[in-house]
Amino acid sequence: MKAVQIQDYGPASDLAVVEAQKPVIAAGQLLVEIGAAGINPVDTYIRSGTNNYQASFPHTPGNDGAGTVVEVADDVTEFKVGDRIYFSRCLSGSSAEFASCLAEKAFPLPDNISFEQGACLGVPYTTAHRALFGRAHAQAGQKVLIHGGTGAVGIAAVQLALAAGLEVVASAGSEAGEALLKEQGAHHVINHKDADHLVPFQNLENGFDVIIEMLADQNLDQDLKALAHGGCVAVIGNRGTVEINPRDLMARDAAVVGVALANVKTPALKQIGQSLYPLLSSGLLTPVVRKTYSLDELGLAHEDVLKAGALGNLVVTLAN
Repeated sequence: MKAVQIQDYGPASDLAVVEAQKPVIAAGQLLVEIGAAGINPVDTYIRSGTNNYQASFPHTPGNDGAGTVVEVADDVTEFKVGDRIYFSRCLSGSSAEFASCLAEKAFPLPDNISFEQGACLGVPYTTAHRALFGRAHAQAGQKVLIHGGTGAVGIAAVQLALAAGLEVVASAGSEAGEALLKEQGAHHVINHKDADHLVPFQNLENGFDVIIEMLADQNLDQDLKALAHGGCVAVIGNRGTVEINPRDLMARDAAVVGVALANVKTPALKQIGQSLYPLLSSGLLTPVVRKTYSLDELGLAHEDVLKAGALGNLVVTLAN
C-alpha cells in the first residue's frame, strides 16, 4: 500500500509517500480502507516531537480517519466487513491507503456523511463535545461564547451548542470567518481582533455561562471578566502563559477547567460517539471541509493546519 512516512522527528518537508506493508490486525482491531484522513495540529506535534509528544519510526501521521472496514478481528462483534466508520487514535497512522484501529475507538458513519466529513469527527467533534458537556456542563438556555469559532473544533462547538439549545456567540478574526459563523447559525458573531470585543459582555447581567477558549494565553484574563455568576471557561487551546486576577473568579463563583482529549477514557468516548450519531444522521451536525489534499501533499497540509485564520477542517482524501 501507499503510505506517508517520516524516518525521524523533523519538519513537514521530510514527509514522503512510500510503499509500505499493509497493517496486520490483532485482537480487538479493525483494518480499514481509508477514504479520508483527518489533519489536526496534534499530528504535527507528534511528527516533530514537540509539546511532549513522541512517535516510533518509521512514523505514519494521522489519528483521525474514515473509511470502509475490510477486515475484522475474530473477537470483534460490533462491526463487519463493508461497514462505513470513522475512528480516532489510529494504531498505524491514517495517512495511508489502509490503517488499523481499535474497534472501541471506531464509530458508525451515517450514510449522509462523506468520508471527508467523517475524517473531521474524531478529534474536533469529540473535543468540542467533551468541552461543552463533559467539562463545562453546558445546558439548554445558557449563553456560550465559542472564542475562536472558525477552526475545526470551533465549528464543531458551534454546531453542538446550537443543537443543544444554547444561545451561541462565536468569534472570528476575519470577514470570511464572520460570514462562515453566520452561515453556521451563530446567534451573534464578534471579531476577536477588536481589542474591545468582550467589553459588552464584561458584566454579570450580560456575561457568559460558558466560554470555550481556543487560545487561553491571549484571552483568559479577559474571559474571566466576561463570565456570568457561576460561569465556566473550558480551555481547549493554549500556546504560552497568562496572568489572571483570581478575584475575577471569586466575584463570580466561577471556574476554569482544562480539556485534553488524551485524558478521556474509552467509555466516555463511546458515549460521545453515541451522542453524535443521531445529530449527524439528522443533519444537525455537518462538518465543514475547507480543503482536501492528496497523500503526497500531506507536508503542505501539516504546514497549513498551524496557520491562523482557519475556516474549517483540512483532510487528505484517498477515496476514488
